[in-house]
Amino acid sequence: VGLSRKLADSLSSCAVLVVGAGGIGCELLKNLVLTGFKNIEVIDLDTIDVSNLNRQFLFQKKHVGKSKAQVAKESALQFCPSANITAYHDKIGLMVFLVSPAARNHVNRMCLAADIPLIESGTAGYLGQVSVIKKGMTECYECQPKPTQKTFPGCTIRNTPSEPIHCIVWAKYLFNQLFGEEDADQEVSPDTADPEAAWNPEETAARATASDKDGDIKRVSTKEWARSTGYDPVKLFNKLFKDDIMYLLTMDKLWKKRKAPTPLDWHQLENGEETEQLCLKDQQVLGVWGCCQLFQHSVETLRTQLQDRGDGAELVWDKDDPPAMDFVTAAANLRMHIFSMNMKSRFDVKSMAGNIIPAIATTNAVIAGLIVLEGLKILSGEIESCRSIFLNKCPNLRKKLLVPCILDPPSANCYVCASRPEVTVKLNVNKTAVLALQDRILKERFGMVAPDVQIEDGKGTILISSEEGETEANNNKFLSDFGIRNGSRLQADDFLQDYTLLINVLHTEELERDVEFEVVGEAPDKAPPPQTNQEEVNSITNGNKDSAQPSTSSKAPSDDDDIMIVDSDDEEEASSSSAAPATTGTKRKHPDAETGETSTKRPRTDQSNAAQDDDDDDIIALD
Repeated sequence: VGLSRKLADSLSSCAVLVVGAGGIGCELLKNLVLTGFKNIEVIDLDTIDVSNLNRQFLFQKKHVGKSKAQVAKESALQFCPSANITAYHDKIGLMVFLVSPAARNHVNRMCLAADIPLIESGTAGYLGQVSVIKKGMTECYECQPKPTQKTFPGCTIRNTPSEPIHCIVWAKYLFNQLFGEEDADQEVSPDTADPEAAWNPEETAARATASDKDGDIKRVSTKEWARSTGYDPVKLFNKLFKDDIMYLLTMDKLWKKRKAPTPLDWHQLENGEETEQLCLKDQQVLGVWGCCQLFQHSVETLRTQLQDRGDGAELVWDKDDPPAMDFVTAAANLRMHIFSMNMKSRFDVKSMAGNIIPAIATTNAVIAGLIVLEGLKILSGEIESCRSIFLNKCPNLRKKLLVPCILDPPSANCYVCASRPEVTVKLNVNKTAVLALQDRILKERFGMVAPDVQIEDGKGTILISSEEGETEANNNKFLSDFGIRNGSRLQADDFLQDYTLLINVLHTEELERDVEFEVVGEAPDKAPPPQTNQEEVNSITNGNKDSAQPSTSSKAPSDDDDIMIVDSDDEEEASSSSAAPATTGTKRKHPDAETGETSTKRPRTDQSNAAQDDDDDDIIALD
């Protein structure tokens, strides 16, 4: 279908920003230049890894180690040399990864401040979703509560795990690298091209190609090295839990604000004592030496199984296969210990394992096409006809894979896009430090980048300043030291986001153990377990029915549900069944845009990527 002259002129004159040059971003950039968009900017901090090549088709093997944004620009120009494309190898505001909730929240707020429509999108396996966000017309990205993050960058898995699920995913990858089908997406050695470890693109490129050390793409594969040792458990142990960790420690930029890992040495741990626990075997949490012994025994068993199957054989990981489960339990727990996490029982590891979603190129392509179609509606002045569109794994009862739904209006209670954003936070003013307020509450929970906080005490007392050094002396003091008590009000301003949030302090001494604060009225962290037995529904999230409930609804999907809620496409995708999505109360009904029938729409998950547009002449797109 041809474009009208007016729309064609708009395409050549409007400005487009593509945030992210990954799976969706590559497809989107190609679509934009082929559609006729001429002025495009693309931003991405990441560098190209060999694991990207199976779905990010603007990249080739020769590009490994180079800036994604720059290579995407060069490749897209081959489709349309007359396009004006600017590439930025940079982060979003002060955010390193777009996959972090704070980075997407930041983009949402910048679009609201500039009154630019935002098209947010995401994929997870065969599922996908696109939705338009327009200030004053639709829900913003933060109108609905988001569940715990379920998608993790590869460099988090390989370099800087901070949660048990990161270690469990790493251990599953390790099983495949040693005994199963090797997959470049499942690399376990240190990631030398980690963008956080080196901000200079030339430096990351050099790291990715300089030598044959661990983490470099030229090294001997993990499986080949393991075979050369005869799958010696002690040599495997010292390579994975000592040598690789010592190599990570040389990437010192990673540990300036994190606790550094502690390498383990088999011979120093040998013959350690184990404390007997009075509980079921699967519910025991082994000590370090117990995990060492379990690692040794499982490696020997799996080695025998592999040898019995002959040359070229591969094992398939199965959580119900005892040796495979023992291996993942031992490897994951040893890594947890190295990175100062509490270790888990075999039962807990099993409940979280097996939850990795493959990134699928065709899903990215479909979603990127839908982004452009929604963008064309905006440029045509037909934003009221924009829809949230969901790509399902299987046709619903009306035989539809793509399901459009009418956009929701803004939430009156949203603490971002309301006319006067305000929240109530329950905390202990005698135990909450100013630094915790800044980092854990304002930055992490409420997505601020550079907050300034003033106490509404009639004096205008400045509690936190974004100017370096101005209020650092306050960091370790408690809120009560500044006269903050039950009923106090704080005004938090973020000039980078043009955003102000009023915080009502609710003092309490009855928070649960290990809970620093609560947002009053916030949905609980965990949703009820799914209540459906449908195989296709059970497999939509992560290939495991233990965590196969992507919806943020409090009710599990039924066969005639129109909407599936998805996570974003990324290098590595994983989910913990213990990190279930947050509930959001009752389900709302929306008329289907094609049939007029009502359908059940559930809020989007946290892992969606995003894309943006300007009213009539500017478009921004996010991956």
